[in-house]
Amino acid sequence: MAKTVLVETSARHVHVSKEDLAVLFGEGYELTKKKDLSQPGQYACEERVQVIGAKGSFPAVSILGPTRPETQVELSAGDARSIGVKAPIRESGDVEGSGACKLVGPCGEVELDKGVIVAKRHIHMTTADAAAYGLKDKQVVSVKIESDGRSLVFGDVVVRANDSYALAMHIDTDESNAACVAPGTYGEILD
Repeated sequence: MAKTVLVETSARHVHVSKEDLAVLFGEGYELTKKKDLSQPGQYACEERVQVIGAKGSFPAVSILGPTRPETQVELSAGDARSIGVKAPIRESGDVEGSGACKLVGPCGEVELDKGVIVAKRHIHMTTADAAAYGLKDKQVVSVKIESDGRSLVFGDVVVRANDSYALAMHIDTDESNAACVAPGTYGEILD
């Protein structure tokens, strides 16, 4: 049985804590849902913030909701280099000792001494998906992506199995561009 997975490109974005949201947008501010994302309960917001590094900035980076316990900025490796931020490759939520930046919103600024990462490529799946594919949470696999003239195999892909997820692989824009991934592209999970 072929183990296929939809491959989605995750562009640069910010997850904010309630505390930082209040500084950036004002006390009591609530995020405004723009559209639902493929992962249940996750959504792109109307709100955007400026992300500033030592060498440059991105003027309007999307916030993804809902709020999180800790603010986290996810950039591609190329993004991080271009604005002068040292961002380690990490799984989402693993921000100890990660990169620093400044966030600027319409009402205030937040200096992050940690929280900037390059997200480790990963596959979201339910525990039933994992069982059907013979995989387990935190297992590391490779995924083969076929494209016209830019096919490649991504290694070091972390399986994230949880019943709150929907089956999809997430890669950043650098990785997506390297393989010419178009919407609706599927990859094959290799053990």
